[in-house]
Amino acid sequence: MANVVVIGAQWGDEGKGKITDLLSKSADVVVRSQGGVNAGHTVVVQGQTFKLHLIPSGILYPDTECVIGSGTVIDPKVLLEEIAQLHELGVSTDNLFISQTAHVTMPYHRLIDMASEEMRGEHKIGTTGRGIGPTYADKSERTGIRILDLLHLDESEDKFVWAIEYKNNILEKLYGLDPLDPKEVIAEYREYAEKLRPHVVDSSLKVFEGIKAKQNILFEGAQGTLLDIDHGTYPYVTSSNPIAGGACVGAGVGPTIIDRVIGVAKAYTTRVGEGPFPTELEDEIGELLGNIGAEFGTTTGRRRRCGWFDAVIGRYAARINGLDCVAITKLDVLDSLDEIKVCVAYDIDGETCEHFPSNANLFARCQPIYKTMPGWNKPTTECRSLEELPKEALSYLEFLAELMDVPIAIVSLGAGREQTIIVEDPIHGPKRALLHRNGEPVA
Repeated sequence: MANVVVIGAQWGDEGKGKITDLLSKSADVVVRSQGGVNAGHTVVVQGQTFKLHLIPSGILYPDTECVIGSGTVIDPKVLLEEIAQLHELGVSTDNLFISQTAHVTMPYHRLIDMASEEMRGEHKIGTTGRGIGPTYADKSERTGIRILDLLHLDESEDKFVWAIEYKNNILEKLYGLDPLDPKEVIAEYREYAEKLRPHVVDSSLKVFEGIKAKQNILFEGAQGTLLDIDHGTYPYVTSSNPIAGGACVGAGVGPTIIDRVIGVAKAYTTRVGEGPFPTELEDEIGELLGNIGAEFGTTTGRRRRCGWFDAVIGRYAARINGLDCVAITKLDVLDSLDEIKVCVAYDIDGETCEHFPSNANLFARCQPIYKTMPGWNKPTTECRSLEELPKEALSYLEFLAELMDVPIAIVSLGAGREQTIIVEDPIHGPKRALLHRNGEPVA
């Protein structure tokens, strides 16, 4: 039995969906613990592409139970659309469970999200406009609507009416928008409630029962470490805690039950939206990485900014999350490059910095200090073992592991399940990895 947390070690979009899907084969329960429909996981199975936003990637395995935890925020309309799309593709959602205490994204959340972003002007943060931030804000303000309220609308209708009228004041007076009709909104959400009702459970109890039964539990993260509201590149962050510690809070379990934490990082770096990005490439190489890597957001379709691998944020992710191992994805995207650069430290006003600065102004002035490595100019998509990789590719991976001081357990070489080198299965596998923590290769 093993309870494993999978998190993003960069700015999200690292390929967590594929890694979670791979590990879900060995998991009995997969738990999504934070975020909302602003997240997106793309999984390719036998040539068929599945785009998931809120439902855990484990849903593609019929015997795996999938839990959307209380730390998430749920847009019922989008969730039901996602369920319908899975059904059209022949995927059952009988094993999908939704936390009764998760908060609900309402129409006014989406309107406020888009209007406030527009009002920010040059200070915009790059929100997806899906209402996630305003939903979490209401949760903290203790004026939110929970799934429980949705299921008991007859008892909580006054709460809905009050919330809608309260937000109408903001929509009209602050943003100059038309008010929402409480009756129409309540009628719409009443329909959602009945469709979701069969899936709603006490999610913390559900997960705890799996732990007592010694099942394998996989905690699936959304977004990435550098988007964490407390530990990311604030204010250009999400509204929840995508780090490993957030999995315990959002799932409703204690930290002592976590056995392993695996971070997912691309072989290069990307980010979506606004904010500093020290290794960003605004040239033909950045364009090439974006085109070969199909760097477009699963949720928004926005083009991702691309840059070289940043080992400073890699080390930071290892520290903040307590990473046991790393999955490196999209190594194949680098196949055609003559040389590859890795950021090993930053230059800040003439001084070398090897650690991620919490000061946003300092981070904005960071200039990357690079080490240049030879490329391999050979395709790697058909490689299925470390021994099959070009020696330059293996050296590159070893260098990344050494810089982060974390062993590499999985290497992804394409979107398909089969395009993967499993060095170590974090759930069932032996304690073996590409690189030991002391930096010496495994014999």
